Amino acid sequence: MKIILKEDIENLGRKGDIIKIAAGYGRNYLIPKKLALEVTSSNLKMIEIERQALKKRIEQERLSFQGLIQKLNEVSLTFYRKAGEKDVIFGSVSSSDIKDALDKLGFEIDKKKIILEEPIKRLGNYSVSIRVYHDDRAEIKAEVVREGEEKEEKKKAVEEEPGEEARKGEEEIKKEEEGTEKEEEEAQATSEENSKVESQNSEAEKVTSEEDSKVKTEQSEK
Repeated sequence: MKIILKEDIENLGRKGDIIKIAAGYGRNYLIPKKLALEVTSSNLKMIEIERQALKKRIEQERLSFQGLIQKLNEVSLTFYRKAGEKDVIFGSVSSSDIKDALDKLGFEIDKKKIILEEPIKRLGNYSVSIRVYHDDRAEIKAEVVREGEEKEEKKKAVEEEPGEEARKGEEEIKKEEEGTEKEEEEAQATSEENSKVESQNSEAEKVTSEEDSKVKTEQSEK
């Protein structure tokens, strides 16, 4: 019998395809499940209308995935692994690792759609295909780096472009330096004021002493 598929069915066909199948499979499974419609001479016109509607829906779905493809094309993943001679890593980077990394970035990608013929087993840069919608694919970048190098990279990144913590540290140091300068200026001003007061006190004591001497001299002469 002939049917038109209303949904994609693995190993059978895609939505909108008209195919031949065993009558029992169609009538007992696909048609009752509303996965397909039987094609007969009496419903050819209806089938053509259905087919055009499915084609339009497919195109709309394909266009809706273009934004996701563009975002995935900009993704760059980094994996840190211990490695031995000739950059051979201990373990591997598998499609599961890639899926987990994508999940953390907010991409919900079926592991089966990650096209990786075999796990990555060496350090280096790789391009990994993601089957997004039928034949439409995205290409993400994956870099496998020797474990331990991430610390050097972070240190270099901070040196080249200070982060929020580094900026806070610089601001605190600047404030401390400004505070120290202000304290020194205040201390100097206080010292000058004290010296002035001491000088005035010394002068007053001198005058008082001279007056006392004068009084004593006058009393002695009397």
